[in-house]
Amino acid sequence: MTTAQLDKMRLELRRGVLVLAVLASLKQPHYGYSLRRQLQDRGIDIDEGTLYPLIRRLADQELLDSEWRQGEGRERRYYQLSELGATLLEQLTDEWQLLNSALGSLLGTVTEESN
Repeated sequence: MTTAQLDKMRLELRRGVLVLAVLASLKQPHYGYSLRRQLQDRGIDIDEGTLYPLIRRLADQELLDSEWRQGEGRERRYYQLSELGATLLEQLTDEWQLLNSALGSLLGTVTEESN
C-alpha cells in the first residue's frame, strides 16, 4: 500500500470520528481556535479548513448554540452544544462504544474482562 493510499484511508476513518470529537469537546463553550487547541491537546489534529466548515454545519443543523463574546481584546463567536446536540452526542457515544467493542473483538484487542 502506498503512502497516498494509507493517507486516504486514514482520512476516511477520521471523518466520522471528528464529528463525535467536536460534539464532545463542545460540552463546554469554545471559540474556533480554542476548540482546535483542545482537540490537538487530546491527540486529534484537525486543520482550520476542516474544523470551521464542520462547526458551521453543526450550527446550521441546530446541534450547536453560538454567541458573540468579548475576550482577550476582541469579539469571538463561542460555540456550545445545544439541547439537540447533547442528545445526539449521547446517542453517538452509545453507538461509538458498541462499534468500538465490536471492532475490538474483530481486531483481537478486547479481553474477556472488558466485555
